[in-house]
Amino acid sequence: MTTPVELEFWFSDQGVADAIAEDVLAVFHQVDRDMSRYREDSELSVVNRQAAEQPVQVSAGLFRVLKRAEDVAELSGGAFDISFGSVGYLYDYREHQQPSEDDIQARLSHINYQDVVLDEAERTVRFRQKGLLVDLGGIAKGYAVDLGIEQLVRAGVQHARLSAGGDLRLLGDKRGRPWLVGVRDPRSEKRNAVVLPLANLAISTSGDYERFFINEQGERVHHILSPGTGKSVRGVQSVTIIGSGALTTDGLSTAVFVLGPEKGLEMIEKLPGVDAIIIDDQRVMHFSEGLAPPEPTH
Repeated sequence: MTTPVELEFWFSDQGVADAIAEDVLAVFHQVDRDMSRYREDSELSVVNRQAAEQPVQVSAGLFRVLKRAEDVAELSGGAFDISFGSVGYLYDYREHQQPSEDDIQARLSHINYQDVVLDEAERTVRFRQKGLLVDLGGIAKGYAVDLGIEQLVRAGVQHARLSAGGDLRLLGDKRGRPWLVGVRDPRSEKRNAVVLPLANLAISTSGDYERFFINEQGERVHHILSPGTGKSVRGVQSVTIIGSGALTTDGLSTAVFVLGPEKGLEMIEKLPGVDAIIIDDQRVMHFSEGLAPPEPTH
């Protein structure tokens, strides 16, 4: 998943605790094997190679992620679209490479989540057009975090914090106190824009600072692409979503980033138990109604 995984929890027996941690890490390796676009042998890569030719049967886990991705796509009017990979695969952030205007235009019509057809009865995926490529980078980490928490619950753990990249889930509180979760200042690695006291919740942040480079024109080219343009979204620096599960908050953070503050908050206000913090490109913070603006930290 090209991201650090962090786990903090309490357990009475050190030996058992080590085994529990290994089991949680195994969950991440499994999701990576199933859903990574960087592995030729992943289940997702098989789907990308074959689904335009015929329906491909997939595991229950992959189907669940694809179904949730479809739900978030519908909810956001296509702002969240896993078929963005059709253009997204042309970017290489490590090598500071972006596709030409012609390359983007040649592939832009392949971005259409409605062309990813899911059959629940058969548990299959089919693409309605050739050239469409799915990328689960905006949702699979959240799924892995949820699975990891389920693993901890089964093992009898009551207080834990599990994160992968921008996705975090809290199990219970921090033994009698809330967990303090910092939302990073998008333009400073060392500073938090806000700190929230939370318990038993999921929190996902999408930022334009996660994978990016500055191109020759001085523009920030980052990994959150607009399905409409095939280019990095402008107008927002980071979006943080708080909800009950990371599979949902992960997808929603990308959707709101693409929608922007006004439309993004409009969507979030319709969802019970979900809140948002948006930092726009003027560094103004926008909060959903469920969050009274906290005091700024200094």
